Amino acid sequence: MSANSFDARSTLRVGDESYEIFKLDKVAGSARLPYSLKVLLENLLRTEDGANITADHIRAVGGWDSQAQPSQEIQFTPARVIMQDFTGVPCVVDLATMREAVKELGGDPAKINPLAPAELVIDHSVIADKFGTSEAFAQNVELEYGRNKERYQFLRWGQTAFDEFKVVPPGTGIVHQVNIEHLARTVMVRGGQAYPDTLVGTDSHTTMVNGLGVLGWGVGGIEAEAAMLGQPVSMLIPRVVGFKLTGELQPGTTATDLVLTITEMLRKHGVVGKFVEFYGEGVTATSLANRATIGNMSPEFGSTAAIFPIDAETINYLKLTGRPPQQLALVEAYAKEQGLWLDPAAEPDYSERLELDLATVVPSIAGPKRPQDRIVLANAAQKFTQDVRNYVSDDEEAGKESFPASDAPASANGVPTRPTTVTAPDGSTYEIDHGAVTVAAITSCTNTSNPYVMVAAALVAKKAVEKGLTRKPWVKTTLAPGSKVVTDYFDKAGLTPYLDKVGFNLVGYGCTTCIGNSGPLPDEVSKAVNDNDLAVTSVLSGNRNFEGRINPDVKMNYLASPPLVVAYALAGSMKVDITKEPLGIDTEGKPVYLADIWPTEAEVNDVVTGTIGEDMFSKSYSDVFAGDAQWQALSIPTGNTFEWDPESTYVRKPPYFDGMAMDPAPVEDIADARVLAKLGDSVTTDHISPAGAIKADTPAGTYLTEHGVERRDFNSYGSRRGNHEVMIRGTFANIRLRNQIAPGTEGGFTRDFTVAEGPVSFIYDASQNYQAAGIPLVVLAGKEYGSGSSRDWAAKGTALLGVKAVIAESYERIHRSNLIGMGVLPLQYPEGASAEALGLTGEETFSFSGVTALNDGITPRTVKVTTDSGVEFDAIVRIDTPGEADYYRNGGIMQYVLRSLIRK
Repeated sequence: MSANSFDARSTLRVGDESYEIFKLDKVAGSARLPYSLKVLLENLLRTEDGANITADHIRAVGGWDSQAQPSQEIQFTPARVIMQDFTGVPCVVDLATMREAVKELGGDPAKINPLAPAELVIDHSVIADKFGTSEAFAQNVELEYGRNKERYQFLRWGQTAFDEFKVVPPGTGIVHQVNIEHLARTVMVRGGQAYPDTLVGTDSHTTMVNGLGVLGWGVGGIEAEAAMLGQPVSMLIPRVVGFKLTGELQPGTTATDLVLTITEMLRKHGVVGKFVEFYGEGVTATSLANRATIGNMSPEFGSTAAIFPIDAETINYLKLTGRPPQQLALVEAYAKEQGLWLDPAAEPDYSERLELDLATVVPSIAGPKRPQDRIVLANAAQKFTQDVRNYVSDDEEAGKESFPASDAPASANGVPTRPTTVTAPDGSTYEIDHGAVTVAAITSCTNTSNPYVMVAAALVAKKAVEKGLTRKPWVKTTLAPGSKVVTDYFDKAGLTPYLDKVGFNLVGYGCTTCIGNSGPLPDEVSKAVNDNDLAVTSVLSGNRNFEGRINPDVKMNYLASPPLVVAYALAGSMKVDITKEPLGIDTEGKPVYLADIWPTEAEVNDVVTGTIGEDMFSKSYSDVFAGDAQWQALSIPTGNTFEWDPESTYVRKPPYFDGMAMDPAPVEDIADARVLAKLGDSVTTDHISPAGAIKADTPAGTYLTEHGVERRDFNSYGSRRGNHEVMIRGTFANIRLRNQIAPGTEGGFTRDFTVAEGPVSFIYDASQNYQAAGIPLVVLAGKEYGSGSSRDWAAKGTALLGVKAVIAESYERIHRSNLIGMGVLPLQYPEGASAEALGLTGEETFSFSGVTALNDGITPRTVKVTTDSGVEFDAIVRIDTPGEADYYRNGGIMQYVLRSLIRK
């Protein structure tokens, strides 16, 4: 029960139903607040307990100073938690382990139970092994169940063992699309109360639901577990960036072009740790699908959230997607009653402001390695010829002749080239070179939730087929929609056969290529690429294109709208200027240009309005948690504690609570630490966290082989997130990671200074030697350390490798928080300083003094760092809130929560 200090408790009547609500207008200053802060204010009014959440916290939000730097801590209690299976499995593993730990400490295991609705969507496990055939979907599903039976049995056990925990089975859709189409409430109803739907999710793109006016963002799995167990999220009241939209998109531009433009603008402006909120007349001209596309890309901006207020477009979308009439009426009535309904003319109080005229957006792609690196489509081919020089061997660059003359690679007009003949299985041959598009994937919730760009892609395919065009033979083409609704409207519109003929057959309902589950390239293409070190490319309709993420054979990756993905599959090379050069030759021998097959806005709209209806969504989601016959046939263990299989290579009991006592040990300073990795700028959690395929000659591959797993059954790192032994071995093992203390290497290598002269070693092997010798470890990093997906294993793996501290120039929000959640101390170089500026090589030993102040309830602003080389400096302590300090003192967030629950 709320303390109700502001007499805000009231009743809202909608139709025949009455709901308890907490009125925002009872708090002075609430009317001028941005939409997102109004949602936070309501959250505090409703959960005020006089201890963790007080009247002073509520006044702090009401009196928010838009120009001040964040300093006021508040406790945000999300209404629900959403997960995908890669991060969800370890969450459930940890909950199962916590039940055992509670039992061992004399508590009641049943206390470890979600206190808020927790929903998990299995969408990350399907791999696009099979493609280009009508059997691809069924074959990939069969492979998925074969690889993941243990994990799926474990999740089914979780469904029965934990209250308020539901699982959406495989083959249904992508978590964020299922969220906006079905799971999101917009206004929550629980215990007779109505309040804004809010959430945290174990995937950074949880922000897609911001398009529906739902405030939520991605957190690490460990934070999500705490939220499930009733722990509020400790946060500072953020700065809010107002992004004003005016005008309308012009014909020929798509939501993808818009979002890449916004991504570039906001990355340049700097919004890390801030909320972004869209307002203005242009919002009313932005469809809900486009709003969701923009919200999805919030992590690519760097913002915590990117939200749109509720308006008539929100209600229309909720109606289209089958929400019941009472829910529609409640959302509208509640939003208007609380001042949460969009006023296009309003100018709320914002910390900073940007503006975009939608009419200025032009067709764009982004790449070759970051989503904020937007390229105007008309410049894409020329930009590729510049960027490819960074992806070929130094000797291959024009003018360099270190090879013998007979072996020297060719150069055409100063652009590296290495034409390579490939023989297909049927005996035919073709030629590929640097820039060949080897993966063209319509994938990822970012765009597959948007019917306008999906229909546009299908119409491009239709017009291409009618001209006699198809994909180039070296292009792996895949279609992985975010929900079954997409294939329903493709079928209804008669567009599926055209997609199939161009090679975009359905491969699965899941993230696939966007998260590295692109599957292998055809053997002959892979061999040609690797034997000749070709810098080939992928084009995907995803949100992330970081190095090493999409496919191990592909060096350069580009984000594009679904229709452009089809176009590049037809062209077959990034060297082709698809705005001017032909994509192919038609049946009459005439060149076919992009303009010849690009659909008009009217054509797209006719298909969308003529085929998509409420009945499609109602049918697809009528029994969404039931699953198919394979899911229902899985045998599951029973009981409120899990029966661990000691032979399992998928699900193992982790060591987080081994030897844990009821009272935490005192915090200690760190002495004589060695550097495990010295890294540059923009090292992402994709570089740190294990992801993608597991190679046989790596520590993880060796572990699986030693446990009797055949190479063909290795599966992906993501699918084995429930096994800490595999994940530790894959941490910092990304094939594109460059560890500066092991120059000349790429991948998971370091130098092992437990051995004379510090030979190069696998990071895992060196870590084991350091831990055996009792030597703590440290990571040195540059700017934007930990940007990327909100991957709990980037922090878990770091901690389990024995890393006690990280020193970086700057951090991405989620990873910094997750490090603390795993008991790793995040430190920052003094302003303007860096490893290079301080002369640090990574060969030093490091000691950190002043950390022990935390034992006295004080979070030090800095700690003294000294090295055996004589370098000394004061590192800034990035424990930003009292709540984070509590987590660190307890050795991590899970230990803190466990102790708190036992003491209740």
